[in-house]
Parts: sequence; structure tokens; C-alpha cells
Amino acid sequence: MGLTASLFLRQTQSLVMTPQLMQSIQLLQMTHFELNQFIAQELEKNPLLEIAPSDGESGAELGHSDAAEHSTSDGETDAGNWPDDQGIVISETFGDELDGGAENVFPDDQPERRADAPELLGQWKSMPGGDAGEDYDFDDFIAGEVGLREHISQQVPLLLREPQDRLIAQQLTDELDDAGYLQCDLGDVASRLGTDLPHVERVLERLQTLDPSGIFARSLGECLAIQLRNKDRLDPAMAALVQHLELLAKRDFTTLRKLCGVDDEDLLDMLSEIRQLNPKPGADFAGQVADVISPDIVVRPANGGGWAVELNPDTLPRVLVNQIYFQQVSKGCPKNSEDYVFLSDCLQNGNWLTRSLDQRAKTIMKVASEIVRQQDAFLMHGVDHLRPLNLKTVAEAIKMHESTVSRVTSNKYMLTPRGMFELKYFFTVSIGSADEGGDSHSAEAVRHKIRVLINQEVPEAVLSDDDIVTSLKQAGVDLARRTVAKYREAMNIPSSVQRRREKRALARAAAV
Repeated sequence: MGLTASLFLRQTQSLVMTPQLMQSIQLLQMTHFELNQFIAQELEKNPLLEIAPSDGESGAELGHSDAAEHSTSDGETDAGNWPDDQGIVISETFGDELDGGAENVFPDDQPERRADAPELLGQWKSMPGGDAGEDYDFDDFIAGEVGLREHISQQVPLLLREPQDRLIAQQLTDELDDAGYLQCDLGDVASRLGTDLPHVERVLERLQTLDPSGIFARSLGECLAIQLRNKDRLDPAMAALVQHLELLAKRDFTTLRKLCGVDDEDLLDMLSEIRQLNPKPGADFAGQVADVISPDIVVRPANGGGWAVELNPDTLPRVLVNQIYFQQVSKGCPKNSEDYVFLSDCLQNGNWLTRSLDQRAKTIMKVASEIVRQQDAFLMHGVDHLRPLNLKTVAEAIKMHESTVSRVTSNKYMLTPRGMFELKYFFTVSIGSADEGGDSHSAEAVRHKIRVLINQEVPEAVLSDDDIVTSLKQAGVDLARRTVAKYREAMNIPSSVQRRREKRALARAAAV
């Protein structure tokens, strides 16, 4: 058969991932912090973009187009608040911010305060009578955070006088981890510094007396022993307990009593002292700033019943496009010039960004509203009534793809009357019912039931994993023993043998 060339007219459909579409998908899964960083970068590149004012000025006064005003990222529409058929009030409008200014509270009629030291006004702006102009920044007066190694280095000159000892101390300080433990071989340190091992050990022994107590330990047992020694509580019984921490982890109180030579009451007192010690003395100097989580969605009871679902305006940036500025600048530019092309691209990118932020807010609102609708019993009665839920159920209800719902629920948080939860918290595995035709149960609700059963134990009747399976089956939850053990270990709950030993020891001590 011969090959011939021919022409065909064919119509097909294909999905093209444009750069703007890919950027919209990335915006959807960004956290509040990442979104602010991205917008800050766009503001630097695009002269037409600016953040909406918060002092009550209208967008028209600043030259923003109507389209830009309605495509801000807070999801504002003219619809206002509306209740759905199940009593959930969806709010996409927000009131104006409260006037927190104090300019008019006190009249500015008091005499100007005289400077205490006029010759120092140039150096101390915060001095009464000083000039705290636009460059005044309170951050200039905040003391810097002291790290672990800096804190130790400040104490070493007061402890060691010999230069060689200070050099060894500096080397050992550099080997500390964030928890304050010494992660190195002393023999290697002695070899690198050209000294003998006993000399390094003597310096280490003195360094272990520094603050915080327990620093420069090479193991957990040594860390606890250092803290007890500094408190003058490292007697033979306590030393034996610290040397056998593995028995303490197993709750083997019978063996510990024999090794320490104490009774149940003394052993429990010793355990109480151990719990008060710090297993990671250097953790307070790690320099890690705690992340403050801001909720993306706020849920509160509605006045007429049901729940009011709102987007948090503090986490939604309001980006506007200045149309008047574009018109004024583009008038003097020929349409084929590079400047005009640049401004046209900036206008197009700015309009796309405002639309993408608006679509992001609306998508988050749809997913959050459906989650609230599905988990109404949880909001009313607690974790026992948390329903099993998956991404497919929510995606079908709001007519979106599962991948979109997954991106929305990633690193997004909801503030409810029962606390703040990540959106993924509401998506749990379904566990079948022990009764035929009964409702399924959420895995998180089942874990809560297991925790409640164990908390209600008495020393004479500690529940084994099989007993928990039986109790759950009576409550209508069909769960295998290995699954109960997996859930129990995930919640850091010891086995029934270890719990029995601990509860009996506490009961005997309480009876004395």
C-alpha cells in the first residue's frame, strides 16, 4: 500500500494550562502568609496595583475602576448576607473597620513638655520633648533575642580563666544541638585541640554547672541527673531511678521499688520530681518564633438559628487596579511603544490578579459552607458527633473537582465555637457500624471514645484492647483489635499492663 499526503479538517478540544491558570491554582492553595508575600512581589512589579485603603476612602476617589472595586479578594458582592435552605447564613460582606484613632479624644491644648536633657535629644528620640519624626521606630528600642550559644558564651569567662579551657569550652558549645545536648565524641574534640581526654572531661564537668540547668548532657539520664544534682536531690535512690529510665517508661514500678529501695509513696514522689524537670533545657533558646494562626473562616451561631459562615477580612488582601493612573500615563505614549505595551501588560495582569483573588475567596467560602453543613452535629454537640467526610462528597455538593477542594483545605483554618480547626480535620475515615444498616462513624470520633473509655478506668478494671473492642461494639462501632492498638499508640496511651501498674501504684499511695 502506497503512502500519500492528504489534508484533513478536524475539530478537537483540549485543556491548556496557561501560566495564568497555573498561577490561579497556586493562589488557591497558598496560606495567608504566602499570599501576602506574593502580593507584595506583584505590587513591586506592577505600578497599577495598590492595596485598598482602610480609612474609609472610596475606590472611585482614588481612581479605581468599578470592575476592580468588585473584584477585590474579600469576595464582596451586592447580595449581602443570605440564609440557605438549612439555616446557614453565608456572609460575604464586612462592615467598615472601627475607628481606632485617638486623635480627637484628648484636645491638643497642653503645654509642650520640656526635654530632660536637651543635649541628648539627637541620640534619644523617645525622650520627652524629643523629635520622634517619621523615622521613629519602636523596633530600635527592642532588645535582640539571645541564642543558646550566646547565652553560654556570656557565662564562660566567669567560669573559666585559662585560655585553653575557654577554647575547649567554645568547641563544646559549638557541638550543642537545639535541645542543649552535646552531640560529639570527647576523644575527637581532644584530638582536634591537641589535648588529652581527661582535660576535656574536666572542662565539660564545669560547663555542666552553667545555666540553664541540664545543659551539656550527653543523654536524657545525664540531663536529669545534672538538674537533680544542682537541686541537691541526687541521692542514691534518685540516681538509681535516673539510671533505669527504660523501666519507668514501661511502668515497671515493682522492679523500680527494689532497685531504689523505696516504697510506693516515695517512688511516686520521686516520679513527681522527675516530671518537673526539663528534658530539653536548650529548647527555650532555639530562637523559633511561634507561628500565630489566623483563621480563614469564622463560624458563629446565627441569630435566627443555624450558623453564620464568614470569611475573615484580616486574612484577605484587598488589591485594586488604578485605572485613572493608567489613562493619564498612557495618553502620552504611542500605542506601539514599549512603555504602552508595558502598561497594557500591567493592566491585564492586575485585572487577572483581582479576579483570581475574588475567585479564591468565593471558592474557600463554598467549601467552608459545605463543611459546616455536613458537620452541623459536631458544631452542636461535640466531637462524638463528627461525621465521616471525604473530599468527593464536598466536591460533588459544590460541583467542583476533588483536587480543588484538596487545595482549598490545605493549610486553611476555621474558627468555630468549639475551637480552631484545620479544614482537613473535618475529613476523616469512615468506620462501619456494628449494627446492620447503622450509621458509620468518624475515625476522630472513635479515637475520642477510646480516650474517654481509658480515662474512666479504675485500678481494679483496666481495659485491654479486646475489652475496648467489646465496649465499642456495644456502642455500635465495629473496630478490629489491631486498629484499636494503632489508635491508642497514636494518642501516646500506654498498654493496659503499663496503665494497670501505674494506677495500682497511685491507689496504694493514696491509701497510705
